[in-house]
Amino acid sequence: MTKINGYDIALSETKLDEMIGSQMMPVDMVGPDFEGYQRLAEGDKKALTHLIKAARIINNVALEQDHPLNRQLKKGLEEAAKENTHAAKALKIFNSLNGVAGINGLDPEPVEIFSGVHPFDGHNFYPADMSVEEFHALIHKMLQRGKIDEVKKILSARTMVRRSGDELKAVDYTEYFVKEFSDAANKLEAAAHYSTDAAFNDYLGWQAQALLQNNEDMDILADKHWAVLQNTPLEFTLSRENYDDQMTPTIFDNPELAAELEEHGILPTPKDMLGARVGIINQKGTDLILTFKEQMAKLAKLMPFADKYEQKIDSGNEVKQTMVDVDLVTLQGDYAQCRGAITTAQNLPNDDKLSVKTGGGRRNVYHRQVRMSGDKERTKRMLDALLDKDFHQYYDEEAEHIFVIGHENGHSLGPDSSYKTALGIYQHIIEENKADVVSIAMMPQYVKAGVIDETMLKKIYVTWVMRLLLKAKPQHIQPHRIGDLIHFNYLLKHGAISMTADNKVKFDFAKMPEVMNKILEETIAVQLSKSPTTAKEFIDANSEWNNLHDYIAKTLQSLGIKPYKDIRTYLSVSYTHLRAHETGRNL
Repeated sequence: MTKINGYDIALSETKLDEMIGSQMMPVDMVGPDFEGYQRLAEGDKKALTHLIKAARIINNVALEQDHPLNRQLKKGLEEAAKENTHAAKALKIFNSLNGVAGINGLDPEPVEIFSGVHPFDGHNFYPADMSVEEFHALIHKMLQRGKIDEVKKILSARTMVRRSGDELKAVDYTEYFVKEFSDAANKLEAAAHYSTDAAFNDYLGWQAQALLQNNEDMDILADKHWAVLQNTPLEFTLSRENYDDQMTPTIFDNPELAAELEEHGILPTPKDMLGARVGIINQKGTDLILTFKEQMAKLAKLMPFADKYEQKIDSGNEVKQTMVDVDLVTLQGDYAQCRGAITTAQNLPNDDKLSVKTGGGRRNVYHRQVRMSGDKERTKRMLDALLDKDFHQYYDEEAEHIFVIGHENGHSLGPDSSYKTALGIYQHIIEENKADVVSIAMMPQYVKAGVIDETMLKKIYVTWVMRLLLKAKPQHIQPHRIGDLIHFNYLLKHGAISMTADNKVKFDFAKMPEVMNKILEETIAVQLSKSPTTAKEFIDANSEWNNLHDYIAKTLQSLGIKPYKDIRTYLSVSYTHLRAHETGRNL
């Protein structure tokens, strides 16, 4: 076996050939020949090169957050790959997972590239050798010793936690990643020097300062300036989402410790994994998305139990939500951790962020290159195998995009963050489930408003349900896939869908609205309960995996699955070289 920095590559070349050859799907970012790039002003083209560099720096940060060995083993693979084919192939899988290990959405255990190098529940946010039991014991000990402020930092979203004697110590991201953040801030400031849009430049300036200062107020200001961007030519996002950290939420499984923290006013918040997205705004696609925004205030009034909680969408005022369709230049960091899926759209900032809690807005960004990278031939085989032929006419890729628009808007409807975080390790499953059911349950309202027609509604139903069919039994760390399983089972149980004698899906369109409103009501009730136990009961009751699911999974696998993604970035060279490419001259 090939050894990298003292660690053996665990996957044989034969296995790697299979993973790369038949299980990897390319996702092409836009390049210098892209029409949208060519239309940009020269200053914006120059700005892009600096934004790409900033994104790559953030990727190094995410690698460090994810696993303590990521950066050194990636460097070792890159060096060895120059002469060693085994290392070169392992590097491709590393780049797909954006790390030494990760789930692929098919196998029950994570893919591990190196022998003896395993993933951790706390990733590298926490000491690798710390168990959940020790974590809880240390937090309790520090509370007993009066270390309240330090515990608050340890359980915040923006710290790396390390051992300090017989206690733990929190180090703010701006201190732990001081060099990386400083370098990234410099690139953002350089981009702002060239970019032609004043509002975008203003945001870049605030984001640069947020990277340089250990001050959450700067994050608030950066987020608020980002969230109002609507008519800018370029897109840059520094994402901060906390789905990966499986250590912090275990606090909610310890009622005594959770109560002790509550007494001190401490709300445990999972750690933020950083990502960076660079792109070019697609105005035509954006115009379509904005037609759905116009209905959000009306939808807020229709949410279950709307009188029992305050919503971020105030029906009496302008909706604080911008929305853009983006042609992607690069995805880095958290975005590039393609572990069973790749992000098609995103609604940020999340509820736990102070900018939202202090009245700031949100921004939805949709990824054109991701949603256009599907395998059409495989889709046809999937429909032939698993959908009743009478419903083939209703499968439509544009319908899936409309569902995703509804999903992202759905995150902005319903109870606020205090209800969600109270669900502990189940909060993300319930929230993603909620966003899905909001999307589908509210689609008839878009018909009433004339945004879509009845035929498109049927297409959305069929396309969404076929999207729920799973290739393997999902794991708890896959909230979207657990949600898919819940929805499929619920629709089947309540008769909105059924299976033919030869195990093909058919629909009762008339039942869909009633069933979707029912599951939406149950989901909101779970969030309002603020009870991890209630959340677990809801999930357990609706996430059974049986012989039918096995049949569907095996059928999908037989069609060929491509769980690994090859994100191909083309606008990554210097601006001088880009100009040479466009003009055909050597400069």
